[in-house]
Amino acid sequence: QVQLVESGGGSVQTGGSLTLSCAASGLGTFVNHAMNWYRQAPGKERELVAGISGSGSVTWFADSVKGRWTISRDNAKETAYLQMNGVMPEETAVYYCAVGTSYLARDPWAIAYWGEGTLVTVSS
Repeated sequence: QVQLVESGGGSVQTGGSLTLSCAASGLGTFVNHAMNWYRQAPGKERELVAGISGSGSVTWFADSVKGRWTISRDNAKETAYLQMNGVMPEETAVYYCAVGTSYLARDPWAIAYWGEGTLVTVSS
């Protein structure tokens, strides 16, 4: 029933910007779920990049992207966004939308649904 459609991935040059989108359907009450973005680079473990609480009042970021990237959500559209500014080559990865089990859920064990992932390639 639950579908997560990710979009916005692609190739971008170092220093450029990209915005990822995750549109949810069949989730139930969208506002009850934190929305997160994870990424997995080649040879690396999947890691949390950013997240936002159900209402949008609280956000969290990996240290490496804090200050450069922004996460947001539009609960009316049941969509989450990740604005990636000033991207770096080491941020090349598959980025996954991840729906938390509750409004502040962010840990892997607390993820209810995963998107298929969208590839972001940052060229140097």
